[in-house]
Amino acid sequence: MNMLGLIGIPIGYLLGSIPFSYFVARIFGVDDIRAVGSGNVGATNVWRAAGWGPGLLAVFGDVGKGVAAVIIASLLAPATDGAEYYKLASGLAAVVGHIYPVFLHFKGGKGVNTALGVMLILLPGETILALLAFIITVAISKYISLGSMIAGGSFFVIVWLEYFLNLEYVHPVYVPVSLLLAGLIVFTHRPNIKRLMTGTESKFSLHSRIEEKHG
Repeated sequence: MNMLGLIGIPIGYLLGSIPFSYFVARIFGVDDIRAVGSGNVGATNVWRAAGWGPGLLAVFGDVGKGVAAVIIASLLAPATDGAEYYKLASGLAAVVGHIYPVFLHFKGGKGVNTALGVMLILLPGETILALLAFIITVAISKYISLGSMIAGGSFFVIVWLEYFLNLEYVHPVYVPVSLLLAGLIVFTHRPNIKRLMTGTESKFSLHSRIEEKHG
């Protein structure tokens, strides 16, 4: 067991806990992103409340947390037998940190962008395909939440097919992890699922500003 590799897990969690969306929104005039729009501490809500520029900054910040967590873990435990597990554990810790951030009383975002950053480093090809599924879904439906869940499901299906059909080498650990991530994305989108079912979910627009709290 590599003790330095284990240190990457709490580091990953603390990185994930940094509420970039909250800070970016405040810088651009939104006092508390939790009090507007969906109330979610995420890049989509920042985009809707403060505009596309702050929204993109929040996206880069949240994705960057996942990327940084994996890179730090790879530096702490280079070329060891369990290196893949250490990198993955640190990355997943960052996702958990984003959803349950210690700096915001454990009430954070949905974890999609941070998971994107993690998997862009660990499984780039599969992640890009899942991202394409997200883009197509959002382009057609205008629902970020639906696109996120479709992307999570697509990522699992892609990893599953590659592993079980021997299309390309995939470390066995990614089969259950991809299922876990897909399930976690659905779990964090429970309110969105209810709004999608009732037709009250907010559609995404490139130019959107909101003041009052709604869908």
